Amino acid sequence: MAKTIVGVDIGSETIRAVELGDPGKPRPTLLRYAEVPLTEGAVSRGEVLEPNTVGMLLKELWNVGGFKTKKVVLGMGNQRVLARDLSVPTATRQRIRESLPFVAQEMLPVPVQDALLDFYPVSESMTETGPMTHGLLIAAVKEAVVGNVKAVQAAGLTPVEVDLIPFALGRLLVSRPRLQGTIALVDVGANTTSVVVSADGVPQFVRIIAAGGADVTAGLASRLGIPPEEAERQKRLHGIAPVEDSPASRAVAPAAMEVISDLLVSLRNTISYYSNTRPSHPVGGILLTGGGSLMPGFADALADFTRVPARIADPIPSVAISRHVDAQKLRFDQAGITVALGLAMGSEAA
Repeated sequence: MAKTIVGVDIGSETIRAVELGDPGKPRPTLLRYAEVPLTEGAVSRGEVLEPNTVGMLLKELWNVGGFKTKKVVLGMGNQRVLARDLSVPTATRQRIRESLPFVAQEMLPVPVQDALLDFYPVSESMTETGPMTHGLLIAAVKEAVVGNVKAVQAAGLTPVEVDLIPFALGRLLVSRPRLQGTIALVDVGANTTSVVVSADGVPQFVRIIAAGGADVTAGLASRLGIPPEEAERQKRLHGIAPVEDSPASRAVAPAAMEVISDLLVSLRNTISYYSNTRPSHPVGGILLTGGGSLMPGFADALADFTRVPARIADPIPSVAISRHVDAQKLRFDQAGITVALGLAMGSEAA
């Protein structure tokens, strides 16, 4: 059992890492965390394009953060990953994994030999042909995963696991706190938004939507004729429900709402689909994470669109905090490190 492990979140503009002590315990200890900016062009939508460049940045990150272990967990959660419902004859998990290439090809957008496959069991039932295990097929384009692994290895680090980001976040924010009922966890990243629906802490459904906070920034820049850096600042300041009445807010809010409405509709349709196909267990609450979810007014707008209460998730209660960590600074940084924290906590290596 690993005594410490580091979750590494390779984003669109930043690499973030979190080191946990005793990650297998019910309440592990957050020992240290750090981030470094990415070189432009080295990563696209969470996929490493320049492994050597990212490897150098990871070495810098280890120096900045003072991490004490080289064992890391990576996350995947972009459009090159899919999750689909799958039922297979009941067997050991290893046997099921070995059978996946023969049962999954029709569900994949790429040849089966170009994909990495896994299976997440959810429930079992008895059918006319015997016992069946129902769960989720997880498939990732091999090329996308290999690039990220090569970057970590170039930094002299040891990747012990590649985890699906929605699952990692679910373990951190839903399973560990033992939240009951049916909950949709929505992670709004820069380029993708993921939805994982859990029933009493067990993931039942995953969808990844090709839209995120960066689309709002680009839309504002185009509609208002301002540079992307200023559009990002205005988005964070005013969002779709500004807290002040000013010419800037009156210009930004409608434009931001126009851009974000497609994502809100996609999220409403996703949650409605789940609730309609499982009417006995409709979604009763939405937890929000990711930088895009912090845009002023987003949580209220999503609640209005879906008719389901929505709130920002708090990852900190799931961990103990080392006395060496600045608790006040952590509160400011917690939204940014949530994915890395979930990856470390969710690791099977723990």
